[in-house]
Amino acid sequence: MTKLDILAFAAHPDDTELSCAGTLALQVAKGNKVGVVDLTRGELGTRGTPEIREREAKESAHILGLSVRDNLKLEDGFFTNDKSSQIAVIRAIRKYRPEIILANAERDRHPDHGRGASLVRDATFLSGLAKIEVKDGDQILAPWRPKVLYHFIQSQFIQPDFVVDVSDHWEKKMQAVKVFKSQFYDPNSSEPETYISSPEFMQMIESRGKELGHSIGAQYGEGFTANRNIGVSNLFDLL
Repeated sequence: MTKLDILAFAAHPDDTELSCAGTLALQVAKGNKVGVVDLTRGELGTRGTPEIREREAKESAHILGLSVRDNLKLEDGFFTNDKSSQIAVIRAIRKYRPEIILANAERDRHPDHGRGASLVRDATFLSGLAKIEVKDGDQILAPWRPKVLYHFIQSQFIQPDFVVDVSDHWEKKMQAVKVFKSQFYDPNSSEPETYISSPEFMQMIESRGKELGHSIGAQYGEGFTANRNIGVSNLFDLL
């Protein structure tokens, strides 16, 4: 069983690529074991199919150097923050025992994003309760509560609590994004145009990265929010 340092949960395949893939690539380069668990297969997406997105997710995982890429197969568009969904997320947390969890934006254009944020936040707490029994096959998984949970920023801008310098890994992030050819801008595609398939959307991703990077004196950045005070023991940890 793989013990991860960082585990990112996302409502849909490609959420992490768009929002925090630079950070994931950075941490992999630092020697951390990093994984992604997608909550749904993105089966309600206008373009492509769940099978295509599964192949794209695997290719992206290879590019980013992920140790794990799983999918909980909750119902796209209709999953709720209920017991069965919480148990599915708890099972993943206890299986991979991450120190840090990343999750969807707390509010966003797509309702799955905010709902996914709430689901993962609640499951992260519940995962530490010893009286909740969860199995992986026949094995009972021991309680595990990660040290921290942070939310990445998605389509709607949210003022970040901190920004990660991903300048050295922006190219790899965009390679991972562009793997999802079924979803994003492709002038040769005959699929219906969507909010995320326009060239303007990809320009927004680039501009967002530059804006957040500029805010910390870097070329590119990715922002995160926290539901807690962020503490340091050394002022030089803050750049």
